Amino acid sequence: RILAPAASNQHVPPCKGRGLRFAAAAAGVAASLTARKAKVKAEDTKQVNRDIWIGQQGCHEWLEDVLGDRALEWVRSQNQSTTSNLGDPTASPLYEKSLQILQSKDKIPYVTKYGDFFYNLWTDAEHPRGLWRRTTLESYKTDSPQWEVVIDVDALGEKEGESWVWKGHSVCREYDASGKALPPRRTMVALSPGGSDAVVRREFDMVEKRFIEPGEGGFVISPAMKSRVSWINRDLLLVGADLGEGSMTDSGYPRVVREWQRNTPLADAPVVFEGDAKDVAVTGYLSRSRGHAYEWRHRATSFYTSRREVRKHGSDGHWTCLEEKGLPDGAQTSQFADRLLIQPRENWEFAGQSFLAGSLISVGLDDFCSSSSTAEMQVLFQPSQRTSLSNFSDTKNYLILEVMDTVKNRLQFWRWANGSFQDEGTEPSAQIRGTSVMPLDDEDSDDYFLVTSTFTKPRSMSLADAACGPSGVQVATTLKSLPEQFNAAGLTAFQSEARSADGTLIPYFCICHEALPRDGSTPTLLYGYGGFEISQTPGYNALVGSGWLEKGGCYVIANIRGGGEFGPGWHRAALKENRQKAYDDFIAVAEDLVATGITSPQHLGIRGGSNGGLLVGNMMVQRPDLFGAVVCAVPLLDMKRFSHLLAGASWMAEYGNPDTEDWEFLQRYSPYHNLDPSVNYPPLLMTTSTKDDRVHPYHARSFVKRLQDMGNGDAVFYYENIEGGHGGAADAKQAAYVTSLYQNFLWKMLSPSSAQP
Repeated sequence: RILAPAASNQHVPPCKGRGLRFAAAAAGVAASLTARKAKVKAEDTKQVNRDIWIGQQGCHEWLEDVLGDRALEWVRSQNQSTTSNLGDPTASPLYEKSLQILQSKDKIPYVTKYGDFFYNLWTDAEHPRGLWRRTTLESYKTDSPQWEVVIDVDALGEKEGESWVWKGHSVCREYDASGKALPPRRTMVALSPGGSDAVVRREFDMVEKRFIEPGEGGFVISPAMKSRVSWINRDLLLVGADLGEGSMTDSGYPRVVREWQRNTPLADAPVVFEGDAKDVAVTGYLSRSRGHAYEWRHRATSFYTSRREVRKHGSDGHWTCLEEKGLPDGAQTSQFADRLLIQPRENWEFAGQSFLAGSLISVGLDDFCSSSSTAEMQVLFQPSQRTSLSNFSDTKNYLILEVMDTVKNRLQFWRWANGSFQDEGTEPSAQIRGTSVMPLDDEDSDDYFLVTSTFTKPRSMSLADAACGPSGVQVATTLKSLPEQFNAAGLTAFQSEARSADGTLIPYFCICHEALPRDGSTPTLLYGYGGFEISQTPGYNALVGSGWLEKGGCYVIANIRGGGEFGPGWHRAALKENRQKAYDDFIAVAEDLVATGITSPQHLGIRGGSNGGLLVGNMMVQRPDLFGAVVCAVPLLDMKRFSHLLAGASWMAEYGNPDTEDWEFLQRYSPYHNLDPSVNYPPLLMTTSTKDDRVHPYHARSFVKRLQDMGNGDAVFYYENIEGGHGGAADAKQAAYVTSLYQNFLWKMLSPSSAQP
């Protein structure tokens, strides 16, 4: 919905006319600033600027109409202008190079086991939307597995006249009387029109390889919406869906959970659980592990807090609220057998014990529900100042922990035996590598796939046995390896640190040529994110390697606060009113790159997407002198409006609530409100997607429009993909287009002599 300007701003006339620019308003801002700058300090000047822009809030609200004629006419004209000025990306050699990588058949086909088969979603030039296919383990281990196609997404879309994008599926797990898993037969397939978060869910028979139509009693949730499903049994689903007024939260996710019996209308399904409209999302689900099954009711009361109720499956007994038993509402939880695994986000004092934020704790779930204060707690991981738990996975009898030590990786193993976990050791040293652990079959096997890569070595997949512990990593059998997809000869990757404004050391990774001259002449791309406890870890990036590193550029990843590199505390340090710390960290890394001669401001470009788009948007307005070019993708930029658009309300736990006194600090890092008509900003490429139903394209649209209205549009370029969702691209061709566009833009701005013709 579109909100009208606040009453205090209603004296400002709304923008009118299809071609009307904001020149008059911008001139008013400039005049007001000129008249008052002599009387106020620098920060006061910024506040005057913000106040004037707040007075103009709403003049770009027509850009919130995603598919409106006026908005799309503006989008198309911007797209045309961008390609006219920067060139057609498809005509660039970089486009063909990127497309070749994205459509290459030299990819590791990652698999998931269901019954006797291993399933994989495969994309290539002939199948850009994907083949969902399967094979046996014996065949998968060979160099040329024999695949059986289950769903051809491209053919399905062509047949049904829809631009379907695969969004996963949810399998119905079935068991015999003894509790042994049976080969699954039914799954709920999620398909998105164009790549948005909204999906259509359709029941699919994995044996007959066909959809079960509603006339046959098949479960179908349509039209596309943000929904949730969990199987109770083959004929019963727990469903959260948009069924009209009151069924969704303010964040746009399900608020009500219904129990949907086969052959009945979804609208008539009884409500079994509901939350509050201010919750982020409400779900109900059934979890099973090693013969133990529990039913859950879950309210995400904010992005980081929850209220959970649980009971044994089939008991029809009392629901126990874990938070009422003392569980912190910010903790993350999961199940292993009959154990509750707890990861507190803050230091936790409980029943005379102290647990650090970011720990991993095991406790009997039934014991915690009946008498939490006396339940025996076992600590499986305890963080230190520079270590954190990145992830963990479970095989039949083991937990495998992925531990980060100063953003480097090592594995730790715990064996489940006799009702507790036994420490089986840790790899002796942490390495600069990306790691992914994927259990083969967590119910029946201790084997796991281990995928590793570095900045200069492509991914390889090995088959390892968790029973061998840390030593098994070194002797694992290599199954699949990717060929090099760019020339890494002469490249080096190293880790360094920069000191932020408050003295905190901020690590960053630098990938460059060994012979890089320390004279500030190297075109450098600095990437960051800094939010939602998401870590930026090492890994092979063929698109950056082929389009940037091969040509002599330097690539840098900043591990700034707001991420999860050092656990929950690293994230909390940049929440809400402390957000500026993340931006200070990024500035510190940029300044260190200049101070050490790696690059200089005129050769330093920055890129970020989503929350990272908010980051680089703030860098552009806070330190325009420090950067030579900015690439801002699917961003948040208007922090006064974000909570009223799409899923924005769910992020108030990260940023704050702009409709309260939080606006006092939010306005300081709202790029849309901190633009200054008197400043010369670095060249900007803004990219977004019309189909992004997570971060509204209004943010990107309105920021660019404001720059243009201020008269600063000569070096501002805008591209909006009509499809693609929050990822910005729905298939390989779209991804190659955006990659070619942004990399050619950076070369043109940072090193014109190296730019593509």
